[in-house]
Amino acid sequence: MYLFTKWFGVFLYDGEKIIDKILFSKDTKTISNKIIKIKQNEILKEEKDIVKNKKEIIVNEKRLKKIGEYKPFDTIFKKISISHEDYGFSKELLYRATNLATKKNVDKKLESKDLQIIQMVNTLDDFIQTSNLLYERIESWSMIPTPKEKIQPLINAYTTINNEIKSLEKQIEKDMLRISPNITSIIGPLIGARLISHSSGLIKLATLPGSTIQILGAEKALFRYKKEGGKPPKHGVIFQHSLINKAFREKRGKIARILASKIAIAAKADAFTKRDISIELKKDLNKRINEIKNQ
Repeated sequence: MYLFTKWFGVFLYDGEKIIDKILFSKDTKTISNKIIKIKQNEILKEEKDIVKNKKEIIVNEKRLKKIGEYKPFDTIFKKISISHEDYGFSKELLYRATNLATKKNVDKKLESKDLQIIQMVNTLDDFIQTSNLLYERIESWSMIPTPKEKIQPLINAYTTINNEIKSLEKQIEKDMLRISPNITSIIGPLIGARLISHSSGLIKLATLPGSTIQILGAEKALFRYKKEGGKPPKHGVIFQHSLINKAFREKRGKIARILASKIAIAAKADAFTKRDISIELKKDLNKRINEIKNQ
């Protein structure tokens, strides 16, 4: 028997006719939820129910492999036609449900914690830039005789910005410990957050090789190298870590490669398995770093 899933219901076909069906509710929210679950590779309750106690079920979707034999190229799936109109479902309902599913998906992505991290990092950079500009202005103004009441508003603004920088850094640290504990353990919360920001998200970071992670943040230097030649950059954002910037210059490249490779593993754990492997990672990292330092 062949299992077909359409946006309006699930069907069993014996090779000649439909022998069983479970139709979904003609409700926009219900249909949209079914669409979302299918896109997330979930097996629907209706799919499980219709094949219950039945044998030799054939499916053409990989997500249904647990409840049937996966045969995506079986010609039966191309031959059979099941129309929504035959069961009283309209194109307008599909249109509304699809739009709702898209909106829910967008809203979910906008609420994602790593996207919030990116926004906080961008805001932190804006605050730091503003703080530097205010400091330069205060220094410049202080070089001439100036009544305190005239320069005090500038000093107040500078103090406020610096307090906000500290507050934002604490929030980033708190969020990073929750969503990326392995990355935070290896590279620290602030550098880890910048890596997530430069790669446009935790999932994207988790798909990058260590060699790319190593130079994240050095895009301008890499572009200049490709255009003008010279030496390629050995590290980007991760140079901020003391393991690299306090190391002997000739050993920084090797240390950066090791650190980046561990970040790549940590990112995969944070994004996909959700396992805390920080202890093992740090132990191996420290061992490799000591070997490089003793060479």
